[in-house]
Amino acid sequence: MKKFLTFALIWYSQQMAIPFWVVGHVHLSISTYQDIHEIIASIGLNVLVAIGFIIDYKKNG
Repeated sequence: MKKFLTFALIWYSQQMAIPFWVVGHVHLSISTYQDIHEIIASIGLNVLVAIGFIIDYKKNG
């Protein structure tokens, strides 16, 4: 199960990195975060992507 979760996290981070960061930067430039749920969701998704990149780098780098 641990191998599957590691694989899923790496796959998720590789597939979602560009959409999250591009859409996130565009969203940040045209609106202000006033809802704590948006802030937590944004940070959480970016942290998951970063963790996936770190795991993949350690495996393949």
